[in-house]
Amino acid sequence: MFIIEYKDIGWWYWLVTAILLTVGISGNSLGFILAISLTSFQLIHYIFREKNIKAFPVQVRFWYLMLLFVSLPDIMQWLYWVPYVGTWAQIIFGYCAMARMVSLWPWNREEAFSMKLLIKTFLSRPVKGSVKQGFAENT
Repeated sequence: MFIIEYKDIGWWYWLVTAILLTVGISGNSLGFILAISLTSFQLIHYIFREKNIKAFPVQVRFWYLMLLFVSLPDIMQWLYWVPYVGTWAQIIFGYCAMARMVSLWPWNREEAFSMKLLIKTFLSRPVKGSVKQGFAENT
């Protein structure tokens, strides 16, 4: 099932980020720097849009940016494959592994941490909008 949300600015941010990561993975490290720059801009945009630094979309973008920074040193650039694959999965299928991981932070969940929660979190179908909304609908 494809979930292409071309009317959503966030989808366009992720598309351009995925293209930049593709450039970086292809051998041009400038792609990584530009992906970090765009994600930083996206984070700032979402802080102003959500008017709350603790908002779930802001948290997702913050942790995504941290993953890009951790991957930046030459010795760690193999790690860019994780956001590369994940971002393309987000764009095409609507499956955002980062959002699912962030949803597991204690302040983002009401349910006790368990194997059942992990399975529900990572194996549930992609949903339009926030993964947290989708989980609420499925419970």
